[in-house]
Amino acid sequence: MFTILNVAGFGLLLATASFTCPAADWPMYRGSPDLIGVADGKLPDKPALLWSFKTQGPIKSSAAIIGNRVFIGSNDRHLYALDFATGKQLWAFTNSEPIESSPLVLNGQVFVGANDASLYALEATTGKQLWKFETGDKILGAPNWFVNDGTTNILIGSYDFKLYCLDALTGRSNWVFETGNYINGSPAVSDGVATFGGCDGVLYSVTLTNGSLAFSNEIGAPIAASVALAGGRAHFGHYENKFLCVDLKAGTNAWTFSERQFPYFSSPAVTKDRVLFGGRDKKLHCVNRADGKPIWSLATRGKVDSSPVVCGDKVVFGSDDGRLYLVSLKDGKELWSYEIGQPIESSPAVADGKIVVGCDDGTVYCFGTKVN
Repeated sequence: MFTILNVAGFGLLLATASFTCPAADWPMYRGSPDLIGVADGKLPDKPALLWSFKTQGPIKSSAAIIGNRVFIGSNDRHLYALDFATGKQLWAFTNSEPIESSPLVLNGQVFVGANDASLYALEATTGKQLWKFETGDKILGAPNWFVNDGTTNILIGSYDFKLYCLDALTGRSNWVFETGNYINGSPAVSDGVATFGGCDGVLYSVTLTNGSLAFSNEIGAPIAASVALAGGRAHFGHYENKFLCVDLKAGTNAWTFSERQFPYFSSPAVTKDRVLFGGRDKKLHCVNRADGKPIWSLATRGKVDSSPVVCGDKVVFGSDDGRLYLVSLKDGKELWSYEIGQPIESSPAVADGKIVVGCDDGTVYCFGTKVN
């Protein structure tokens, strides 16, 4: 069901030919609707801690950054809006359950799921609730979006086994697609379909206009991570120790990567020639995008559930060993690391040469170039 509180002043977003965002913005999980985890701009060689913000619970959510604001959820039941320059709290939205979902900021609104089984639409400037949509179970994945016939739509998966398409203006349901188990990740959007994996071990592509099944592939293992779409292919790992590239046009597996007997929970970053992803084997892997052959890997001291972000010639990611890592995209050489001391399951957000990431210690950290 849905509840409409106030939709005054909510204008429709015009369709665009490209999802590329300005260097100063990271408006959603993985940066863009295709979920490829690539940021514009450059990162400093040795980032400095610019500010930190303490919440009252672990942070699994990943940040969204628009203009001078950072939006991030916490297991303390709040979604926070922070000043990007200082980390000062601007507002906080209170919920009855933890917010592990990562927010989407779109056209002056913030959309975020919560463990209370609801998707919320909030006013970005004030945190005022505009509407909420109730599903049958908790929402851990991030929302995504698309435009159809001039109308902006929001996509969200739930642990009630369903993918929902909602009108962004009102929160009313346009269509629902049902799977056989939990939907943990965010649906990726490209080429007129939403593609996502289910914990039922199936990769789905659903037509955006009406929610009909366009493609499915029996993977045979739970897919908890989000899928990245590039060149008509879906890139993702699963719980039975393999990372796959599936050709959605041909309907076949393009390649499979398997090194050790550990699951893959991290969502990948995809560049023009490489795919990067973390594993519970405590490594960040870099493979060739064309055939999945290994290029390099970097070992950490803990599992890597945090999803990497590529920015220029660098890759940033967190590990359960309590460190945030910056490595060379070319050869995987560690360039810098920052020891927080608690697991980092949150995925970095990168905008305007800065890194924002949450940690299980309940703190949001921002790194960049310190101006004296």
